[in-house]
Amino acid sequence: MLKLLGAAFILAATTWTGFEASRRFSDRPKQLRLLKSALQSLEAEIMYGHTPLHEAARRLAEQLPNPLSTLFETFSKNLTDTETTVKEAWEASLKNVWKLTALKQGEFEIMKQFGETLGRHDRFSQQKQIILTLTHLEREEADARDKQAKYEKMVKSLGLLAGLLLVIILF
Repeated sequence: MLKLLGAAFILAATTWTGFEASRRFSDRPKQLRLLKSALQSLEAEIMYGHTPLHEAARRLAEQLPNPLSTLFETFSKNLTDTETTVKEAWEASLKNVWKLTALKQGEFEIMKQFGETLGRHDRFSQQKQIILTLTHLEREEADARDKQAKYEKMVKSLGLLAGLLLVIILF
């Protein structure tokens, strides 16, 4: 009886691990879509609303789910609470929140590069920078969808099969 209980725990743990690993593959395209949507909203706020950057970031934080809302909320707080440049506030926000996302280093570099131009140019140049960033993020989203299609189901299956293998070997 105890062996069966142990086998069930091993199988449940490895299956859960496989599902958690596959969740990263499904979260990445979702978060990239949300990030693109957030940048499009930021563009609208800058171009048509003439909203200050800290206020636009605060509004975005209210509209987005976690962890992206935390990114924009932290960015807004960094701009208002500390005496720092926009670039430094953006990079600090990225570094603070990035580990909570399912996004990869490539997206981090794209967003870091975006932060270097944020608030430095007039509205039309800023719009061009946002469009460029959106183009890069679309490429990354296509890559994320490809990896999701290739690996998500495989990782789930590997979790279950690894558990079965362990149960067979141990018992």
